[in-house]
Amino acid sequence: MSQDPMDFEWSYWIEWGRERILWLLAGHLLVSQVSRLLVEKYKPWCLMVYGMAACWLLLGIKGFAVILLHATISFAVAQFQLSLLTWLCSLILLSTLRIPAVEEAKRKWYDTENEYYLLLFTVSVRCLFCTSFSLEYCWHGPAQKSSHSFLWMLAYVFYYPTFHNGPLVNFDEFSKQMRRQEAFSLKTNLSVLIVGIIRIFFWWFLAELMIHLMYIHALYSSAPPLEAASYWALGGLALAQVLFFYVKYLVLYGVPALLLQMDGLKPPALPCCVSLMHSFTKMWRSFDVGLHRFLVRYIYVPMGGSQSSLLGTLFSTALTFAFVSYWHGGQSYLWYWGALNWLGVIVESGVKRILSVSVIQDLI
Repeated sequence: MSQDPMDFEWSYWIEWGRERILWLLAGHLLVSQVSRLLVEKYKPWCLMVYGMAACWLLLGIKGFAVILLHATISFAVAQFQLSLLTWLCSLILLSTLRIPAVEEAKRKWYDTENEYYLLLFTVSVRCLFCTSFSLEYCWHGPAQKSSHSFLWMLAYVFYYPTFHNGPLVNFDEFSKQMRRQEAFSLKTNLSVLIVGIIRIFFWWFLAELMIHLMYIHALYSSAPPLEAASYWALGGLALAQVLFFYVKYLVLYGVPALLLQMDGLKPPALPCCVSLMHSFTKMWRSFDVGLHRFLVRYIYVPMGGSQSSLLGTLFSTALTFAFVSYWHGGQSYLWYWGALNWLGVIVESGVKRILSVSVIQDLI
């Protein structure tokens, strides 16, 4: 049976997973378990070396050099300990991904478009990791600089389970958990691995079933079926699409989350089922938890957040969604998407403030 070919993201990562990435993740798992068993103290550096080797193997020497250059520039700018300068550096590095001449030069490094896109996606995610490390470096005093060395930055940036597509783990959480040495039980880890693999296979099978039987994305790409459909049918299609998106990310984030667990780290919670959500705010908090924590810690709270005036809250929320739209690619439809999400969150926040007034509560 043929499948719906219109969901690029699922087809792309499944193809890469089957070809190389799953094998490299299995290699990471082996290195991780052996290092935890024999040299727990040196585990971060063993995983760092493996991540760098995996990056070199998949992206080539030039792709590896680009990521190393981004990390080096970010670290050098962080030495000034100015958050604004760090953010400026991060945005400039991110903007280099959209310069046509640079794009063309990088395309020539690879034989296929898929290899170029792997570099593009990887560097985009690495930009967030570099930003997280650099801002933590700016915020910590000289006494804590040993845990914020360039070596720790490389261990964080080249940590392989989250390397190509996330999920995002902030540096403060990563370093605390990676430095923590706990009792290691191979038997316990093996049971966690088996249960985790069974769950991931169930989600993957469900996603494949949806993409082979439902053709949601193919219907969306053609105007006549949508124009002929009733409003109820359109609502059903919209729900089916977001449910597939949810199942897809249970797989795409479930695999690295399982490896994080095997490494003794606590992964961000997996996406919450969209059918259980009824608000924009909950959607942003509980779908991509790692990205939400990044946005709150490094943009929303430093800009004032909910503790500032009404105008300050509006501004910090707008800035957060502006960054999300720009990081995802900055195309016009993403700005509309960001603006609508911002509007949804603001309306919800406004209604909550009105309902919290004692007079309104008494009426209710």
